[in-house]
Amino acid sequence: MFGLTTLGAIHTAISLVALAAGASALLRHREIPARTMLGQTYIWATVLTCLTGFGIFQRGGFGAPHVLGILTLAVLLVAAVAGRTNAFGRASRYVATIAYSTTFFFHLIPGLTETFTRLPTGAPLFSSPEDPALQKTVGACFAVLVVGCLLQVRRLRAESAPTAASLAQPQRPPASRPPMNLP
Repeated sequence: MFGLTTLGAIHTAISLVALAAGASALLRHREIPARTMLGQTYIWATVLTCLTGFGIFQRGGFGAPHVLGILTLAVLLVAAVAGRTNAFGRASRYVATIAYSTTFFFHLIPGLTETFTRLPTGAPLFSSPEDPALQKTVGACFAVLVVGCLLQVRRLRAESAPTAASLAQPQRPPASRPPMNLP
């Protein structure tokens, strides 16, 4: 099927699960939250996609897709550390959110490349991974990532900003001691 090995077919199936879970999480939560079932599905399917991808050498030996797999795992690790600890201080939530979104973009690169250099059968949309039209498509996806990350940062800032109601509440004076009765 489409020139895929058994490992390639398994890898593709797992990556489709990751993409579906990631897209669903982004649409539902406007981020990929690790604490949700969709987020967990995305993260573990992404890890499995990377690991199974290391055994695929369709275009020769170790190459750019393998480097992208290593980079994806590294960014997932940064996201996990940022999400579970305060390693990045106040920026931890931002780092985790942007890192998970970035790994979704990383999925799109081989996804677009492998899909549209094979489909439609007999007359693929792109001739090779170096096809300028494919490069422009990946560039457009990168632009969407940048805009999406900016919107995520804006939303996170709005969520962490004090509300007008909390600023309008009067502050209580410190409790005072009762007066001392002196003779």
